[in-house]
Amino acid sequence: MTITICISHKEDVDGLSSAILINSAFKKKVSVLLVDYANLINKLEKLLKSLLPVTKGYNRIFICDLGLNKKNQYRFISILYKMVTLGYKVTYIDHHDLEDEAKKEIKKIGVNLIHSTQECTSVHVYNKYKKKLSSNASFFAAAGALTDYLDNKPLASSLIPRYDRQFLMLESTALSYMISSNQNNEEYLYNIVNVLSAMKFPHEIEGGFIEAEKYAKKISNAISSISNEIKTKDNLALVQNNLDLASSTVVNFVLGISEKKIAMVYKYKEEKEVFIISIRGSKDCDVHLGRIVNEIASTLGGSGGGHDKASGAVIPKNSFNNFVELLDTKTSG
Repeated sequence: MTITICISHKEDVDGLSSAILINSAFKKKVSVLLVDYANLINKLEKLLKSLLPVTKGYNRIFICDLGLNKKNQYRFISILYKMVTLGYKVTYIDHHDLEDEAKKEIKKIGVNLIHSTQECTSVHVYNKYKKKLSSNASFFAAAGALTDYLDNKPLASSLIPRYDRQFLMLESTALSYMISSNQNNEEYLYNIVNVLSAMKFPHEIEGGFIEAEKYAKKISNAISSISNEIKTKDNLALVQNNLDLASSTVVNFVLGISEKKIAMVYKYKEEKEVFIISIRGSKDCDVHLGRIVNEIASTLGGSGGGHDKASGAVIPKNSFNNFVELLDTKTSG
């Protein structure tokens, strides 16, 4: 019996689109596991404990759109190594910044690594498995690229023109809002994957556009309160997210309203005594935010990383002020 498992990022269109494409490519016979960054290692360790050694068949594990950092990368590699030794063919597909040494270790243990920061993960998945996919599948790669602001990259830019751009923007944004508004409702997220794996469009999800409209109204109502709460430093604008909105949504408004090079939105998780932080850079930000955040976070006992102009971090409560000061200082270039 063949087993196919896909572990993918639950918080954005790129992550869910990657799961949708894997599920569709392998005929909807995939066990999908959606995770966020904070619970990545715990979920992988739990999965590992449930795996039996492969005695026959061709068992696959895909891990998609889940970037690593200095704190977790070697635990991640150790888990993957154990999966490989159990007989699973493991494929790691990602587009976040990844240290060269980690890449070497991942390949060394026998994992199939598909990695480049030049395209989003769903584009990588589509490009690898397009022969197994229907013509509509390119929509999900295009949607992932558009919502990850990577639609100008070589592969993505060849997919975008296949669709009317207004249609693509409407469907992608609605899907993004459905995902953001249901982060605490995993059943809904799995339903999105299940419905869209049949190569349907987001407007075909029952009640999906109503969910998106509700979220859009929340955003509209929050704009003035966001503006009033923003604090600024030399290079950085920051605000605490006390709203029922995803920090990735709020941080884009902070960046635009403040006109600073960098915007940061943070939310306190009392049960873990940490701050969950989302960071964005404007076109004038000339440093690689993902690398800087990874470096700062690791020195403060936290974790972080991401892309050149979009990153995130988990920082212990007692180190938060130091993190803010270091981020403001190190992005002054």
